[in-house]
Amino acid sequence: MGPPSNNVDGGKNALLRALPSIEQLLRRPSLEPLLAGVPRARAVSALRLAVDRVRARLLEGEARAFEDSDVGEALRTLATPGLRSVLNATGVVLHTNLGRAPLAPEAVARVGEVARGYSNIEYDLDEGERGSRYAPLVELLRRLTGAEDALVVNNCAGAVLLVLAALASGRECIVSRGELVEIGGGFRVPDVMRQSGAKLVEVGTTNRTRLADYAGVIGADTGLLVKVHRSNFAVVGFTEEASVAELAGLGLKRGVPVFQDLGSGALVPLTGEGLGDEPTVRQVVAAGADVVAFSGDKLLGGPQAGVVVGRAALVSRIKAHPLMRALRVDKMTVAALEATLELYRDGRPDAVPTYRLLVQPPEELRARARRLQELLAEQGVSARVDGVVGQVGGGSMPLARLPSFACILNVGAPEVFLERLRGGGTPVIGRIADGEVVLDVRCLAEEELRSVAESVAAASPGKPP
Repeated sequence: MGPPSNNVDGGKNALLRALPSIEQLLRRPSLEPLLAGVPRARAVSALRLAVDRVRARLLEGEARAFEDSDVGEALRTLATPGLRSVLNATGVVLHTNLGRAPLAPEAVARVGEVARGYSNIEYDLDEGERGSRYAPLVELLRRLTGAEDALVVNNCAGAVLLVLAALASGRECIVSRGELVEIGGGFRVPDVMRQSGAKLVEVGTTNRTRLADYAGVIGADTGLLVKVHRSNFAVVGFTEEASVAELAGLGLKRGVPVFQDLGSGALVPLTGEGLGDEPTVRQVVAAGADVVAFSGDKLLGGPQAGVVVGRAALVSRIKAHPLMRALRVDKMTVAALEATLELYRDGRPDAVPTYRLLVQPPEELRARARRLQELLAEQGVSARVDGVVGQVGGGSMPLARLPSFACILNVGAPEVFLERLRGGGTPVIGRIADGEVVLDVRCLAEEELRSVAESVAAASPGKPP
C-alpha cells in the first residue's frame, strides 16, 4: 500500500506546485473574455479566491488541477450578495432566520426615498433648528396605542434594557417566575434585565403566581412591577397569573409603576383561523400599564425596532437616559416604521404583509397551492397538494396553529434536495416532514410561484447543480 500512497501524495504536491500566480492568471489569454470589463480589484480578488479554493480541494485529497472555470465560479461568488432575498416556503410567517416581517410597499418606498439623499431626521423644518428623530413616530404611536408618549430604539430587548436602566437601576423589579423567558439565540430576559442594574425579585411559581405574591414583597426599594408576555411559549393546565389590570391597581395603591414587556406588539386584533387571542397594545395601555415595550418587526409588521409607550413622565425619564443614544434607530428604520404606522392609522392593516399573511382564508391558500402544483407539472415535477399547519413564528403566539396548504414532493434524498433548492439563483427555503419536502404557500406571493417551480425543477435529481 506504500508506493500508491506515495504516488498520490506526489501527484498532489505536483498540482500544488503548479498552481499559477495571480500575475500569471491576469496575463492568461483564455481568461481575457471572463475578466473583460471586470474592475481590476475585483478580478484580483476573484483570482485569489479561485486559487485558494483549488488549493483547499487539493489538500483535502481532490486531485484536480486549476481550471479557468474556477475563476468563473469565483466571479459569480463575488457578484452574489451575502444578504439577499429568498422565497419562504416554510409556512412560518415571522421567520427570524429569514428576516421576520416583510415590509409593505409603502414602507419600502419611504426607505428608498430617505436613503437616496438627505433628510430631516434630526432637523425641525418649522423652527429651522435641531429636532428629534422620533418626532415623526410619536403622534402616530399615541393615536394607535392610547399612550401619552412614545419612543423607539433598535429592538425590544434594547427597549427592556433601557426601561429598566432608566426606571429601576439599583432598585428591585418584581417579576413572576413563570415569565422569565428565553428569547432567540439563547438570550434570556433575566440576563438582559440584570444588565440594566436592576435587582430581580422572583415571585410565585412557574405555573401559578397570584397578586398576593407581588404585594407580599413590595418594599421601599421596589422600582417596578414587571410583567413579561409569554410570546414564545405557553403555560397550560393548572395555572394562575395576575392580570395587567390587577397589577396596575396594586401599583397605583403602593406607588409602584407597572412595566409590561409585551413582546409581539399587535396594534389591531388578529382574527384569522387558528390564531387565537393576542392582546393589543391599546388594550394593555387601557388596562393600566404605565410603560409598555413591544417589537416593531413581529405582529406589528414593520422594521426591527423596540417601541416604548406609556405615561409621559416615565417616558421622559427614559428618553433622558444615556443608553438612549446607544440604542437609537437610524433614518431607514424611522422611515419604514412611520410608513407602516400610517397604514394602521388609515385603517388599512390588510396592506401590512404580516397581517395579510396571518389572516388568509384556507380556501385562498388551497387555490394557490394548486396553482403551484400546475406550474410544477409544467416543469415536469410531480407534486400533491395537502393540508398542513404553519406557525406565526418570531416568538409570537406559540399556541397558534395556522391551517395552510402545501405542495408535497417525494424525493429520494430530501436533505440534499433542499440544499440544492437553497443554492439556486433564487433560493427557496422549504422544510421536511415525514421524509417528504413540504413547500407551504402561505408566505409565497402569486407572482413568486413560477420562480419557485423553476427553482424546484432546477434542483430536481438529474439536473446539473
